[in-house]
Amino acid sequence: MTMLTDEIFSQLSRADVQQIGAQLGTGQAQTAGAIAAALPMILGAMGRNTAQPQGAEALLGALGRDHASGGGIGDILGAVLGGQQSRQTDGLGQLGHIFGGQLPRAEAGLGQATGLGGDKAQMLLKILAPIVLAYLSKRMFGGAQAQGDGSAQALGNILGQERAVQQQQGGLGGGLLGAVLDQDGDGQLGLGDLLKMGGSLLGGGR
Repeated sequence: MTMLTDEIFSQLSRADVQQIGAQLGTGQAQTAGAIAAALPMILGAMGRNTAQPQGAEALLGALGRDHASGGGIGDILGAVLGGQQSRQTDGLGQLGHIFGGQLPRAEAGLGQATGLGGDKAQMLLKILAPIVLAYLSKRMFGGAQAQGDGSAQALGNILGQERAVQQQQGGLGGGLLGAVLDQDGDGQLGLGDLLKMGGSLLGGGR
């Protein structure tokens, strides 16, 4: 895993993974593997967005406006799974901003690669998006625990480094993001190649 992916994954307890699995109807191993594939997709897409003009400023504004007052990952997960409606827990709306018009492709690709299918992949992404945003908000605005200077440049640097590591390491999550979002003929592996290489993530994660 990459740095941010590992940090977020490490904050999900076994009970958290079990709760997500219960929502998806999947076992512990498949759930953990799917999370390990989905997190770098979300973070990589954010990295693409912050590399665009005003992208980092827009994301930083959303983090400060909608997520700075939120609780920890466990609190966010409980609110999301409990159906509490707020800007902070609106996973589908957040995914629309993160992936744009490529969201259906991202869901389908993740569903195929992990064996979840498109509907459960969408459900997983909806659960994880608020968790990722809450984590980034804590990292940027979390008082003594904040890292960087709370600026758009610092946020862009954090996500840019994450994306660069993904590209260096390859792997299913980052590589899958390239397959479903990078349609510019830059030599990225296609989805079929990734599925052959990566196979299912059953038994993945921790």
